[in-house]
Amino acid sequence: MVSLGIDGMISGLKTSDLINQLMQVEAMPQTMLKSKVATTQAFVSALQGLNTRVASLADVAKNVAKPESWQAATGVSSVGSIKVTTSAGAQPSSLSFTVDQLATAQTSVSGNVPDLASFFGGTVPSHVTIASGSGADQKAVVVDLAGVTDLSELAAKLNAPETGVTASVVKISATESRLQITGKATGEKSSFDVYAGKHTKEELVAGVGAPPVVNKIDALVGAVDAKITVWGEQQITSASNTFSDVLAGVSFTVSQKTTEPATITVSRDDAALTKLAKDLVGAMGVVLSEIKSRTSPTTTTSEDGRTVITGGVLSADSATRGIQQSVTTAMSYPVDGISPSAVGITVTKEGTFTLDEAKFAEALAKDPAMVEKVVTGIAKRVSETATGISDSIDGSLTSKIKNQESFSKGLSEQVSDWDRRLANRRSGLERTYASLEVTLSGLQSQSSWLAGQLAGLSSNS
Repeated sequence: MVSLGIDGMISGLKTSDLINQLMQVEAMPQTMLKSKVATTQAFVSALQGLNTRVASLADVAKNVAKPESWQAATGVSSVGSIKVTTSAGAQPSSLSFTVDQLATAQTSVSGNVPDLASFFGGTVPSHVTIASGSGADQKAVVVDLAGVTDLSELAAKLNAPETGVTASVVKISATESRLQITGKATGEKSSFDVYAGKHTKEELVAGVGAPPVVNKIDALVGAVDAKITVWGEQQITSASNTFSDVLAGVSFTVSQKTTEPATITVSRDDAALTKLAKDLVGAMGVVLSEIKSRTSPTTTTSEDGRTVITGGVLSADSATRGIQQSVTTAMSYPVDGISPSAVGITVTKEGTFTLDEAKFAEALAKDPAMVEKVVTGIAKRVSETATGISDSIDGSLTSKIKNQESFSKGLSEQVSDWDRRLANRRSGLERTYASLEVTLSGLQSQSSWLAGQLAGLSSNS
């Protein structure tokens, strides 16, 4: 709204300054509301930060409480050419074997084919069919040769993603070229043949009407499975060089043949189990640190030299104190009469938690079942407590945040209402003072006329 420029027109008063001073008084309730909005928003922001950290604690504790988390195992091999990986379900065990054969993909090479026609024996077909596998696993992929005029274009067609092979033209000399076709997968079931013409899987399985292999493409390298021998007599095969679940939860990849038995050993992963306890203690520490930072007072010095102590944004919030007490209780109480300190989890005099890794390792070596029971029991309590606080739907802290956000929104709407009210009040004051100036102007004109009349009377007299 544009203010009326009425300063000093008749009265000589600084009317705008008078109006601004009056508006400052009028705006005092709104100023207080704005301060309340800022304070509430800071409070909400602090609660949201705390809620995020409590939710993270709930996630960590939930993972620690899972039985499968305590099945962590690690595997090693006695030879460097065998790589071992473990997953859920792996149990301490060992296995010795020899690597007799590595899995390979088929590589086939044609005879000399100086041009496309010679590759097909004189007549270029409209299609070729790439057949792989056998029996129920038989696959047939038809490749359209429309527009193909030379070997390079044929190789490009065979390189389509769905064919399962890669093809390239190998130039031996100025007069000799060969077509090399290699399977993308390894293992016996990945072997393939190339047929002239368009054929279905059923035709190839039945052997009805199947034409000869194109131009004597010989398998230079056959598609074979990887083979290992266990116990000196039992063979196990794999289509790839990775053997999965020979031992539950264990896979290993071979890259070389062996003449002497290699041994893979699977054992409990103590480092992973220690990390579970460290993660739980660490996540709890983050929550307690957040509460401390949001409730601790700050000390400043005012302009007149006085010491001013200001409480933290959450220092007066009873819900925050309740959260601190509930998560601390969940973490520190015994499990079936066994204190957390028995596995190295202790509370300090400052109210924080620490993990004595040496004591944890000692307990784990002596009684792993007891360690698992205590830590998972603590984690379950912490998870339930933290989830009840931070759940995105009905968590106690989540509900408090929603209420405070609603309260802040209401205050902001009141501030907006005051903007309109104050704008109307300013307009009213401006009209009032403008009217006063007009009235003063009329009075001055009347005074001047009367003065003129009186002066005329004195002259006539």
